[in-house]
Amino acid sequence: MSRISIPSVDQSLAAAKPLLAAVQQQLGVVPNLMKLVGHSPAALEGYLALNGALAKGKLSVQLRERIALTVAEFNGCDYCLSAHSYLATNVAKISAAEVDAAREGKSDDARTAAALAFARRVAEARGLVADADLAALRAADFDEGSVVEIVLNVALNVLTNYVNNVAQTDIDFPLVTAKSAA
Repeated sequence: MSRISIPSVDQSLAAAKPLLAAVQQQLGVVPNLMKLVGHSPAALEGYLALNGALAKGKLSVQLRERIALTVAEFNGCDYCLSAHSYLATNVAKISAAEVDAAREGKSDDARTAAALAFARRVAEARGLVADADLAALRAADFDEGSVVEIVLNVALNVLTNYVNNVAQTDIDFPLVTAKSAA
């Protein structure tokens, strides 16, 4: 059971309701994470704005979902592993083998593997990556804007991982658990 209450959309603060309605319109459902974050409409607005902005960036939905899986596995966030496994499979159309590989920060595609290794290193080193880490990413043909977007996708996912790990958010997706916890 979640340690922070998860209100229904109707029970949510007035300022959060239009934001949650937009989530409903986009996804067809309002995930528990969004309802929980809606306790702070400012936090929900900020999260949704950054998520929406990054969706318009250089990185494909497939790479963004893989980064989310890499970071969620690193942080042991079962909620995000469950949500992003579902989204990776059903929205980004990533194979089960590639979803599993992404959890380990790996891919059969060399360019994707370089991005995931860098994302994992950013999480592990809390951003204090070595010159060699950045050089490996650049060698895989990622430009400056893509580097920044990878870092911001890591940060966005750390944000949701931490909220869910603190709250122990009730999982409303098919359950996936962190390998370290399995």
